[in-house]
Amino acid sequence: MTSASQNKNWLAVEIEILREAAEAVEFALLEVDALGTAISTPVKNKDDEFLTVTGYFNEEVKLQDALNEALRIYGFSHDAVKRIQWSKVEQRDWLAEWKKSWQPVGSGRFIVAPTWSEIPESPDKIIIRIEPGMAFGTGTHETTRLCLSAIDKCYDGGSFLDVGTGTAILAIAAAKMFAGSKVEACDTDPDALQIARENAQLNHAGNIIFYEGSITRETEHFDFVCANLTADVILPLLSLLVEKAQKTLVLSGILIEQEVMIANKLVELDRKDFAVNQLGEWISVVVNCQK
Repeated sequence: MTSASQNKNWLAVEIEILREAAEAVEFALLEVDALGTAISTPVKNKDDEFLTVTGYFNEEVKLQDALNEALRIYGFSHDAVKRIQWSKVEQRDWLAEWKKSWQPVGSGRFIVAPTWSEIPESPDKIIIRIEPGMAFGTGTHETTRLCLSAIDKCYDGGSFLDVGTGTAILAIAAAKMFAGSKVEACDTDPDALQIARENAQLNHAGNIIFYEGSITRETEHFDFVCANLTADVILPLLSLLVEKAQKTLVLSGILIEQEVMIANKLVELDRKDFAVNQLGEWISVVVNCQK
């Protein structure tokens, strides 16, 4: 948990938005480092064309530019936003909203669930428990689900590296699939690493090695490398990611319209054997790195 969680009060921004544009708003909130998000549907009329997306912060942030850009990317005009309002809330209030809005999410044999969710154990399911201390990496986002699906289908053991681990869902997934495998995870954000370690402990995945930083020339080779980042971060790292992945490389955090630039770069790197999977506005690229 970051030091922000010790604050008595938080700031919340409520954005009333067209229902179909809710994902764009959540994307914008995460781009400006929201500490949590929640979606509420009007109680009186669940078929209402508008709903409210709430983001939680330590302090008021400049949101408009990120919101405008997200709406543009997702193909909505500014008219999609009906209302934006800031207010103070107590910590327990937004955590309660989390508990109401965050439900378990399945992807392949994986189920990502909050700690309070009652899910019976099953031999054909792998349950990953996450404490909702931060918004990123809760397993609900399409990019996380795309990566989990790729791990489920393509990871057959061996060494695993999670670049930009966030809350460590992907590293935990690999560690729980093959308990004896070498699993490492890195992130440039020390707060994220603290949460990642806590989540690994919560899931009895103590074999994961965490370190602060990113992939470099000195990084070892791994059988399976996963990088759920963003296209602008992936592109400068792509040659390294390809070099360090011996069998499979999974890329995500990429919007549909960014597919061409990633594909072109892979072709330049002589990696033409890859598959693209789509979920919502997002894609993953699964690259066969075996020579």
